[in-house]
Amino acid sequence: MVKGFVRTFMKSDNFWISLARDVAYAFAVVGAIALALYLYAGVWPPMVSVDGLSMYPHMQDGDLIIIQGIDKAKIVTYDDAVKNGYKTFGGYGDVIVYQPFGRKDMTPVIHRAMYHINASEPMWKGSILAPNDGFITQGDNNFLYDQSSGISPNTPVRDDWILGVAKYRIPFLGYVRKILFFIP
Repeated sequence: MVKGFVRTFMKSDNFWISLARDVAYAFAVVGAIALALYLYAGVWPPMVSVDGLSMYPHMQDGDLIIIQGIDKAKIVTYDDAVKNGYKTFGGYGDVIVYQPFGRKDMTPVIHRAMYHINASEPMWKGSILAPNDGFITQGDNNFLYDQSSGISPNTPVRDDWILGVAKYRIPFLGYVRKILFFIP
């Protein structure tokens, strides 16, 4: 009985059965890709869309960025990368994706980790003392650190706010993600 159904499903020329077969195949392929991305990234969703020009010219509005969770990727800051020559996305150090203040209702920020500081240290020369340990971040196209602007004012990026480290950039595919998932 089951064997006959499977054979009919796989070989039928009937339009509706053929359509169901194609849809099932498409879901299987998308599911396999999603599983592979999750296994690689260790986070869900394993990708974010760039919205804006703060990382220009290394990342563009509408780029899709594949990220890897910080449990799978160690964050290399700009300061450390300058010493050893490590570059990603056209600049020294890793680009991280984080939720400002850990708030899920805020758009994730994609900026470079400049350096790490401990609580009660000045965040930069002449600044206030950091309220917590964390990363000082900055967009490649920005003049100010996120912590001296409205993005993450006076607060370093804590590890538990970080969604992941940017690993790959796919131009323009972020627009498709925004359309399919109704992301503003």
